[in-house]
Amino acid sequence: MKRLAELGLRHLEIEFVRGVKMGQDTAKEIRALAEEHDISLTVHAPYYVNLNSAEPQKISASKDRIIQAARVGAWAGATSVTFHAAYYHDDDPEEVYGRVKCSMEDMLERLDDEGIAIRLSPETTGGPSQFGTLEELVRLGVDIPGVYPCVDFSHLFARSLGEFNTYEHFQGALQLIKDNLGAGALQEQHIHLSGIEYGPKGEKRHLPLEETEFRYGDVLKALVDFDVAGWLTCESPILEEDALILQGLYDELKST
Repeated sequence: MKRLAELGLRHLEIEFVRGVKMGQDTAKEIRALAEEHDISLTVHAPYYVNLNSAEPQKISASKDRIIQAARVGAWAGATSVTFHAAYYHDDDPEEVYGRVKCSMEDMLERLDDEGIAIRLSPETTGGPSQFGTLEELVRLGVDIPGVYPCVDFSHLFARSLGEFNTYEHFQGALQLIKDNLGAGALQEQHIHLSGIEYGPKGEKRHLPLEETEFRYGDVLKALVDFDVAGWLTCESPILEEDALILQGLYDELKST
């Protein structure tokens, strides 16, 4: 937290991608430091999530992992928890949507029962085998008020095999959110951004910004033009270096 403040960065995503291994005392320490240094927090739940598994116990375990990440995130003062919701397997996407929606409603009820105040924000995913197009996640937000997508623009680029890569595409994504979820949704956006490499099956790996074909600068321009607010996490292999590049470019676009 102190180092982020020294660098002039104001957001951190707590990465529980290999499991939630943090207790309440540590979470409260993080909360105090984040408040002291004016740093906003979001959470990434474990990767081991599939709300469309053929095995009911795996769906139950997936929901437990998301709830656990949300619980600890709330202790730390995080505003939103994101996760990769499901795989299609060979199932009809409409059926998968129904299963994910049912799981989301169950998790929200459990969080409400525990008094845990944090947003569930399923993430746009990087490959066509995964549930998580922007349209699917916006639809979830329409059907379940209070749910918003975590928009990983890099994933949308990889998922489209490089086609989703113009200012007009990025503008269209924000317009879709605004039209369906309201202008207020653009004021609390959970966003991921990085360089990325893709192959025939979509996302392969994250890249430093200087190595990518992805037009991240046009993403930032669209965010400025739509007056988007919220929390942007850089998922580059060189985290703070590329985060500072994004911060500098964003500040430059805001000032023009």
